[in-house]
Amino acid sequence: MFSKLAFRNVRRSFRDYGVYLLTLTFGVCLFYTFNSLDGQGAMIYLAQSQNPMAQVIQSCIDIFSVFVAVVLACLILYANSFLLRRRKRELGTYLLLGLSQGQVSRLLFLETGLIGLASLVLGLGLGLLASQGLSALTLSMFSLRVDAFGLAFSPRAVMRTAVYFGLIFLLVMVFSGLQVSRAKLLDLMQSGRRNEELRLRPLWVSVVQFAAGVVCLLIAYAILLISGMAYAIILPMLCIPMLGLGTLGTLLVFKSLSGFVLRMVQSRPKLYFKNLNVFTLRQWISKVHSTYLAQTVICILLLLAMGITASSIGLNNTIESMTGHQAPFDITVQNQNADSQGTIDFPALLAAHGVEESDLAWQQDTIFYYNDPAVTGIEDASAAIRLSDCQALLSRSGQPAYRGPVPGYLTGVEEQLTTGNLGLSCVVVPDEMAQKLEVRRQVWSADYAGNEEDTENRVQDALAAYQMEHGWLRVETRLNLYQETMGNKILALFLGLYLGLTFLLAAAAVLALQQLSQAADNAGRHAILRRLGAEEKLVSRSAVEQVALAFLLPLGLALVHTVVGMKAANDLIAQAAKVDSVQSALVTALVLLLVYGGYFLATSLACRRLALDR
Repeated sequence: MFSKLAFRNVRRSFRDYGVYLLTLTFGVCLFYTFNSLDGQGAMIYLAQSQNPMAQVIQSCIDIFSVFVAVVLACLILYANSFLLRRRKRELGTYLLLGLSQGQVSRLLFLETGLIGLASLVLGLGLGLLASQGLSALTLSMFSLRVDAFGLAFSPRAVMRTAVYFGLIFLLVMVFSGLQVSRAKLLDLMQSGRRNEELRLRPLWVSVVQFAAGVVCLLIAYAILLISGMAYAIILPMLCIPMLGLGTLGTLLVFKSLSGFVLRMVQSRPKLYFKNLNVFTLRQWISKVHSTYLAQTVICILLLLAMGITASSIGLNNTIESMTGHQAPFDITVQNQNADSQGTIDFPALLAAHGVEESDLAWQQDTIFYYNDPAVTGIEDASAAIRLSDCQALLSRSGQPAYRGPVPGYLTGVEEQLTTGNLGLSCVVVPDEMAQKLEVRRQVWSADYAGNEEDTENRVQDALAAYQMEHGWLRVETRLNLYQETMGNKILALFLGLYLGLTFLLAAAAVLALQQLSQAADNAGRHAILRRLGAEEKLVSRSAVEQVALAFLLPLGLALVHTVVGMKAANDLIAQAAKVDSVQSALVTALVLLLVYGGYFLATSLACRRLALDR
């Protein structure tokens, strides 16, 4: 009987369970998607290549998953408390009809189990689809075909998700049972809330609070922008005042709204008395007056969500732009003992180990010389390169030809002439002048023809055989550097999206539940407005406007915080390479629109329906 009743209650109360189920499903989907990395194509590729970044990425995801699970557990407990408060009269009716508190607790236990099972199944299904998209995205980073790897399914992630969310649901069941067992019948039956008393403060108090909040924020922004992101975060003498003033400023701004905005609108009677603006404004302000702490937390969550997401995407693009400069050729081999042991005949060495000349699309043997200021006339250089060799390397790597003075200092040599880091400051000299200098290092560079991985394996075998007999060579390949760079890129992108989506989901869900709770409390007041002659479209519009104010105000201030924070973050990232701020902003806006906008739309429709129920 209890199972049938629980099933019917869940089905009948889907409007109440809608946002709850949506939050649970998104949470399960998010948790599974990022814990299923071990089964995704890019991670399999890194593991097969024995790249250490594969284990680093998985370990970081495992660590952050514990934090995400705690955040989601708090969010689910908060959502469950909202549902219990919405159903107090229903639960009181069960007690009034003769059910014991233990039986009601058992009913709630079954209902929570049904909701948990449904959200787990739906979330895993949605997570499986999302993991396919994430797998395709990461494979595209390595220029690999999606069909080269199978279905991205991870039994380990399924088990991990089921265990974590099983524990969360069990905690929710225990919490619900305790709440019902301690509740009194009178409290349950009289669960309607009275409107909070709105105590108007003098206008000057609100103005002073607002001005003080703006000043605190400006000082926090100045500390961040002047000192820079790195120093502002690392140094306690800067970090603590910056975070403290930023939080205090946000709190003061929201606290001042209850009097500041009301007096401003009241000064414009045409706006104040238009339609149901009086009712809308006072209902919204009565909540802001008592929930400014929650508004502050939501604003900070949105700041973290947008800041982390945008920073990870910006850093991701920067890492990608650095890859081409670090690897202009498929392979670069440095014989750093050329000054003492002589040069190596690389074509003969490779041919002796089965690597034909046709296996290489291009090769260049370059000699670097010790710089002699008496010969070159340039002091600040550790090595010299012939003009013909320099032009050949630059031409093959797609770089502009050297057009400076000869002899002349060559800048950016580490990025332009070799794969990997040459580690030499160079001067370009005429070919005939190089004959007067002593050999310092031999650098052989090449591009493969045909199957790159097969050719690289055979070239590496030949070089390894040489090193076994004659000594060490420094070998750097585009494939190895690309895998390492892409590993760092995936780590930055995954952690940023994982944490950003978690904070965004938490902020949106908390706001949605707050507004649904307020709409349920205002249902009787909306009914009175309709009986007094207010049109239904004005009543529903008033409900939607309250939701819009609650969602847009924290978002507006969070956007200001994010713009300042991203300016500091991009200045830090730009020290390594160019930052694509436009792309990171567009992707962050898209994520914000899908998640935050989706919750806003669902909440608006639900609140509009509640306003017209009675």
